[in-house]
Amino acid sequence: MSLARVFFRLHGYLQPISKIQAPLVSRLIRTQNEVRYWQYTAAPQSTSCHWQLQEECLELSYGGLVMHFDYVWLRDHCRSASCYNSKTNQRNLDTSHVELNICPANTRVDDENLFLTWPDGHVTKYSLSWLAQNSYEGQKQSAMQPRIIWNSDIYANAKVPSANWDKFMTCDDELKKFLRNFLLYGIAFVEGVPPTVEATETVTQRVSLIRETMYGKMWNFTSDFSRGDTAYTKLALDRHTDTSYFQEPCGIQVFHCLKHEGTGGRTLLVDGFYSADQVLQKTPDNFELLARVPIKHEYIENVSDHRNHMIGIGPVLNVYPWNNEVFMIRYNNYDRAVINTIPHDVVKRWYVAHRELTTEMRKPENELWVKLKPGKVLFIDNWRVMHGRESFTGLRQLCGCYLTRDDALNTARSLGLQA
Repeated sequence: MSLARVFFRLHGYLQPISKIQAPLVSRLIRTQNEVRYWQYTAAPQSTSCHWQLQEECLELSYGGLVMHFDYVWLRDHCRSASCYNSKTNQRNLDTSHVELNICPANTRVDDENLFLTWPDGHVTKYSLSWLAQNSYEGQKQSAMQPRIIWNSDIYANAKVPSANWDKFMTCDDELKKFLRNFLLYGIAFVEGVPPTVEATETVTQRVSLIRETMYGKMWNFTSDFSRGDTAYTKLALDRHTDTSYFQEPCGIQVFHCLKHEGTGGRTLLVDGFYSADQVLQKTPDNFELLARVPIKHEYIENVSDHRNHMIGIGPVLNVYPWNNEVFMIRYNNYDRAVINTIPHDVVKRWYVAHRELTTEMRKPENELWVKLKPGKVLFIDNWRVMHGRESFTGLRQLCGCYLTRDDALNTARSLGLQA
């Protein structure tokens, strides 16, 4: 069975959370080809539940998880009609009115639910599976977003299909397949798109909203050095993420090569999450340093009518603190500013860590080379996948844009995907 078929036959994979009835248990799997991905499975149905009232929290053992819930948390998250509006999915309860030292007057548990009666007589009911899904302990074992980290062989063996333009624009199932692949791998393609700026804009708006920046909305450029950026030349570009100099770097980047009358110019793609995972496995201290130390990236432009000075600050690796899951990489050696946010006794250790990550990113086996051509539109997760290019000759015309990340994830969730 192919790797791709194995991935998509996982239980509960990319299902709407509301359909999962048992607590989630996640396991990090390593296959013979070094594919690393988060597997979501529903824990076996079990009526075995143990609970204990402690001084400041309820200890609950259910579905293989030992969880702890502060009493204030349990009162604050009550889903009764007086506390929570199920139509708007918004809280009615004023949290500031909850007594910080509150403790339930009565507690009972059946096979599926926890019942708490508070001192004022109010009753809160929680399903045990909801508590398992929303507990700190459950989140610590789970990934926020399923993904398959890859090198060039892993991606090639997965044989990820491109979406078809006609079907993509009219069929939600095709859009869902496209977004599933984008979430898993951080890149996805739509083929058969008319080679125009207008058609490229149309296909991007099927996924998300265009994020307007100082480059405008849709950009259409050649190597004319019309902007103060190496991208507007014929030179090779090393792997990097874009807009690292924004406080919130653009989430998604779109490229469409409308014309190329010359040689070279292949696009380089590298899964930054794969490289970061290699650092984590080999040198956890270096991973921790890259995730903790903030540095500056800067964009200074003084070309013709363009005057811009942007500064973004953040660590190279951005992780969720409860599970160490990387959710954004800010990596751009071109735009990295003066390092003045690190004390002198940490500087060299940071350089060592950064060098290790760079070495991983530059390993040939981690490089995926793609020749962009008219009709083939590439979507890149700019928080995850590095891109670059080889030098080229002749006229090469590209168009593209940045997309808002939140709206793309919103589209995915509306189609029932976990994002």
